[in-house]
Amino acid sequence: MSQTRLRWGILGTAKINRQVVPAIKQSASSTAHAIAGRSLPRAQAAAQEFGIPHAYGSYEELLADPAVDAVYIPLPNHLHAPWVRAAADAGKHVLCEKPLTLTASEARELIDYCRAKNIRLMDGTFWPHHPRTAQMRQLLDAGRIGRVQRVNAVFTFNLPPDPGNIRLQPEMGGGSLLDVGWYCIYGIRWAMGAEPVRVWATAQYAYGVDMFMAGQLWFADDRTASFECGFTAPLRMWLEAVGTTGTLRVPHLWLADREAVYEVTTDGADAPEIIRAGPANQVVAMIDDFAAAVRAGREAVPSPEESYRNMRVLDALAQSARQERVVALE
Repeated sequence: MSQTRLRWGILGTAKINRQVVPAIKQSASSTAHAIAGRSLPRAQAAAQEFGIPHAYGSYEELLADPAVDAVYIPLPNHLHAPWVRAAADAGKHVLCEKPLTLTASEARELIDYCRAKNIRLMDGTFWPHHPRTAQMRQLLDAGRIGRVQRVNAVFTFNLPPDPGNIRLQPEMGGGSLLDVGWYCIYGIRWAMGAEPVRVWATAQYAYGVDMFMAGQLWFADDRTASFECGFTAPLRMWLEAVGTTGTLRVPHLWLADREAVYEVTTDGADAPEIIRAGPANQVVAMIDDFAAAVRAGREAVPSPEESYRNMRVLDALAQSARQERVVALE
């Protein structure tokens, strides 16, 4: 392994590479070494676009490159698990797009598989790595808004009705819950600092996937949360945590704008306090956090256990929406 920078291979030429590959190149901890596509011309075109020195016409060829320390996997959801395993078998550490798998049981098996091979694994959820998130965690832990009682989370956008879009293909793990719903549930769990004990959801379906979902989560101490996620409403992406003495509201939690603003309103205040965390690239921060874990030989932060716990809740919500009933989490 390189003693200076973590050398990355990218397994796939997905559009999200336009966010992640430049972040790898901007990071002081990493370098983009190679990219692989389903064909060599496809990989070569991507390598030229991003200025990556090596291109491979198959994922297997990239995994066989001894100069690659870690791989980023931006493939469709149903391909995450097999290629994480293949990367682990090749001795490569793995940053994989969320969700790691399509179910919690698959996530459990995948995490255990990587641990058995001493492979670092982390999902590619950006927002936990933004400095703003750490600031807000300190604010909540210090009791600035009292004890969090209720959390509301929303992430929606209008998706054109194209059956060829992988988000609308059930066999590929499509649907809004596994896409934007992932963020809502992760954010709720983060703000609550606890796991729900039962959930309820309702959904609208098309193309064999959920196009919109809304639901309720209950926690063991009678605290509650609600969420909306979907492909059939304008872009909305925020989280609100309501405490006993105040409220934290984050207008763009999932994709921070330049100022990374959040608002704190406390009892008796005439107006919310607007706090600007300032500019930061949360994708670069994610790359640096993962590289630090690899270098230190420790588990990534957030731990892959967060992915497993999130999938447990998503599994229960999907079941609730299909069966039209409240579902308890074991």
